[in-house]
Order: sequence, then structure tokens, then C-alpha cells
Amino acid sequence: MAGEAVPSAVPESMTDQQARRWAEVLDHLSHAIPSGAVTVVVDGFDAYAELVADRLAAALHGFGRPCVRLTDTAPLATEDSWRAEQGPELVALADGPRWRERPPTGKWDVVIWLRRPPAGRSARGDHDNGCDIVVDLHDPLWPVIRHLDSRLVAHDLWYLSESRAFFAIRARTWDTKFGDDLPAYAAAVAEADLPRGGSVVDVGCGTGRALPALREAVGSYGSVIGLDLTPEMLAVARTHARERLATLVLGDARQLPIRDGAVDAVFAAGLVMHLPEPDAGLRELARITRPGGLLVLFHPSGRAALAARHGRPVRPDEPLSEEPLRTSAGLTGWHLTRYDDAVDRFLAIAVRVGR
Repeated sequence: MAGEAVPSAVPESMTDQQARRWAEVLDHLSHAIPSGAVTVVVDGFDAYAELVADRLAAALHGFGRPCVRLTDTAPLATEDSWRAEQGPELVALADGPRWRERPPTGKWDVVIWLRRPPAGRSARGDHDNGCDIVVDLHDPLWPVIRHLDSRLVAHDLWYLSESRAFFAIRARTWDTKFGDDLPAYAAAVAEADLPRGGSVVDVGCGTGRALPALREAVGSYGSVIGLDLTPEMLAVARTHARERLATLVLGDARQLPIRDGAVDAVFAAGLVMHLPEPDAGLRELARITRPGGLLVLFHPSGRAALAARHGRPVRPDEPLSEEPLRTSAGLTGWHLTRYDDAVDRFLAIAVRVGR
């Protein structure tokens, strides 16, 4: 909210690891600014908008990109004629809702939204729809980019580092926070009716909460693989894996280190919503699954409850809405056979088509 002070711990008390995280985010943001004379506004978490804008300006200067900070005290002439006066590669950078509402050239070329901690949301909420870049500042010492429009930067240049950063800091407390979800995982796996003696891979296994249920489903002669992008998550998952004779693999869901048609089933809890290109992800899951094999998409909260937790409504065009998912499944090698978006869980099951 206006007048909210920035905690002094952010600029003064960071560890080396936290400083590197900030530097990595600023590097991604700097490379996302298009060439030419552009206008950029940072909005959202009011207490940090000025700080982030100042740091981004410093990063751009460090890369040799001319940048001017627009402030409430900036001369009006600078706003109106900055392109002509400052050169063809200038970045005009502002922050806050007042600047968001009055772009100096009619529209902002890049809008950066800062998500704030849930307990401290302002009346404006997390209105990041339509923004070009979304930065998660739930922990201001550990910023994470959660969305970066592909017109600015290819997904491959930021998705890996930001996904790992998002989950790495949460791995140690994940089971403490979500441990009550284990019965929901077991129920979903039981309902999926996985083949006894078959092979199943848990893509995006996290701390391994599904591994006990998956082992129970396929039996002692089946094989269970847990795959995740984040080393810190796999480190926590080792206990579940060891007890259930599961193999853990460090890997990216977009490029799975598994041969074509190698598994009988794929289990994916909360995976699709984190993929930058859901259709490409579903296609990769289909590649490793034999014809007739199963895809089980699960989340221990229904979509409405999950959206409410993040302060937003459910949209009918989201990848996991029934019709978009049914369409995507058909385009990527799957036939959706079950769709259950209840209050307390999400469960969708599809069968791999083809020969």
C-alpha cells in the first residue's frame, strides 16, 4: 500500500546465495527488455516496486543500456520527448500504480507485476493477468520469475533456473505444510487403477508424496520412478524412495530422460500448471508412454480452492479447465476419459492413443 516501508533487510542483510538469486532475476529481466526505445513500468507489491525498478535500472546500466528513471518529480518534458532527446535505445523505467495508469507514450511496452505475500495483499490483490512479466516476492529475499512473455524471451532461457529457485526454497518445509495431503494422493492413485507389475513415473515428484501409493499400486514386481527438476526436492524424497524401492531421477519434464513408450503410466501432481507450454509438456508425457498407457493428472485441491488461495478466480480458458484440457489431450496423443474437479481435489485421467 502507499507509504509502506521497504524492510531494511532486503538491501543490507542478504546472504551470498540470496544476492545471487537477485542478480539472476535482474539478469533475466534485463535481457527481457526489447531493443529500441521502450517504456517499462514495475507495479504490484508497492513496498518493493521502487526498489525493483531501481535495481533493474542499475542492471541495465551495467549492461550498457541507457536508462532513465521516471519519477513524480521528473520534468514533464522528459516524459513527452524522451525518445527524441535520449536516443533510440533508451529504456524509460517507472514504478507504481500512478505511473501504470499514465504511460508517457500512450502505452507501456513492458509491464512487470510483483506478487506480494498472501497475508499482506493490498486491495488491488494479485492482478497479474495481462502483465508481460510476473515476479513472485512472497519471500522478498528470494525473488522468482513466475511468468515471462515468450515475445520477450524464449522459455528455455529462464524457465529452468526460476522453477528450481521456486521449489528449492520450499523443499525443506513442503511436507510439514502439505503432509495432510497423503490420503488424497493414495485415493487418487487407487482410483487410477494402475497396472500391477507395470512401470510408472511420477513426473514432478517433489518430495515423493505419491511414491508410497504408486508402489502399492504396481506391486513389488512393478517399477516406480520419481523425477523432479529440483535437487532439493529430490533430497527430501530420498526417504520415501528408499522405503518404497523407487528410483529418483533429476530431470526436466519438458525433455524427459526416458525412451519412447517405456512406461505404462505417468502420474503428475500439480505439474501442468507449472509448465510454460502445457501442450508441449503433454506431448512429451505421451512420448514416453506406451499405447494404452495412462496419464493421471492430480492436485490435492480443486481448481477453485487453489485459485482462491492465490486470490484469483478460475478462468474457463486455463489449461486444466475441462474443454481446454480435453482439446489439448486430443492434440498431444491422449484421450481424456475422466475429469473430476471437486472442491477437495482435482483428478483427470487420460489414455495414450495410437499403436
